[in-house]
Amino acid sequence: MSSIEYNVVDAKKHFSEILSRVAYGGERIVISKRGKPLALLVPPSELHSEDHLSKTKGWLGNDDPFFNIINRIVGDRLTHTPRILKSKKG
Repeated sequence: MSSIEYNVVDAKKHFSEILSRVAYGGERIVISKRGKPLALLVPPSELHSEDHLSKTKGWLGNDDPFFNIINRIVGDRLTHTPRILKSKKG
């Protein structure tokens, strides 16, 4: 299925129209910035929550090392200072 592409500026200008095209016309719309896709708007009828990987039971056990890694990453983010803030201090 092909998608129509809008850049961010045009998407802001025509947001209501774009939502209508997606919701009522069943179109798929890509929002891009500088030619790189940022988001994909799809009709609700295309959502299949049961197909999402996070809904799969038994995929990972509660004791899987993956969760330790994620917890460490999340903990590190609490003390992380974004580059934009570091550059403003100097």
